[in-house]
Amino acid sequence: MREVDVAVIGAGPAGLFAAYYAGFRGLSVAVVDALPEPGGQITAMYPEKLIHDVAGFPAVKGRDLVANLVAQAAPFDPCYLLGTRAEKLSYADGRPVLGLAGGGQLRCGAVIVTGGLGSFTPRPLPVAEHFAGAGIVYFVPQPAELAGRDVLIVGGGDSAFDWASTLEPLARSVTVVHRREKFRAHAATVARVLGLPVRVIVNAEVTRLHGDGTVTGAEITVRGGAAELLPVDTVVAALGFTADLGPLAEWGLRLDRRHIVVDSAMATNLPRVFAAGDITEYPGKVRLIATGFGEAATAVNNAAVAIDPSAHLFPGHSSDGT
Repeated sequence: MREVDVAVIGAGPAGLFAAYYAGFRGLSVAVVDALPEPGGQITAMYPEKLIHDVAGFPAVKGRDLVANLVAQAAPFDPCYLLGTRAEKLSYADGRPVLGLAGGGQLRCGAVIVTGGLGSFTPRPLPVAEHFAGAGIVYFVPQPAELAGRDVLIVGGGDSAFDWASTLEPLARSVTVVHRREKFRAHAATVARVLGLPVRVIVNAEVTRLHGDGTVTGAEITVRGGAAELLPVDTVVAALGFTADLGPLAEWGLRLDRRHIVVDSAMATNLPRVFAAGDITEYPGKVRLIATGFGEAATAVNNAAVAIDPSAHLFPGHSSDGT
């Protein structure tokens, strides 16, 4: 059984900042995440996307933000338990004990849940169910790997158009297929992509994939029209994802749909369990990365007092050297 002061569940931006802030407060910390790399949804879904609403950065690439957060926490040597899911919550002598997938346990002074939207699964591309070959992806963590390829992106949301913008300078060709005429993506992103040499086909679906072992082509059928065969090396299915809380839903946390209800201290209804980031719910909640950073600091400071009632709620500013 490992023992730490604070267990952070979720290695997205809020979780990584919580790891830093716990270390700043002199607390030992373990970060648990089912994904194999830190960064949460940023790493899995849009590492190359520019993020514009983080204070102090006019724009920062998702991958760079995650790397900076990891570097910020590094001097405090957090323990990363990646590729590991927190399954159960129990208590021993009033302290939380996390049961981990695989049978391990983590005893801690407090738990901070920063699991974003919970466990998320990409929505499948229906035609891919009948194709046994390779070349179908749902995320593009390394855009350079698609350099020189004919890429087909299926979807009409932000992810689809972000990938189109990112891949256009790298790929041999980029085609976007969407089953509707209107897009869910941000209007400015759509306008930017429409100004690029990217073919956009609307009111259409991918009706068949060709290839032996890997994708070599895709049949695109416009509503009411005949199928057109396009040469394709890689299909990016950017159809969104479904999310659920997984085992967290069985812990007895007070929930509002898929979100954890917290108070102004970021405390949940369970003793010594706090939450921060997109997973939380309270009146006036705004789901931004920047908001999650502040919530993480609030959660850590209140967790520090729960662990040691003699501790100060606010330890002072980091710039004070105290």
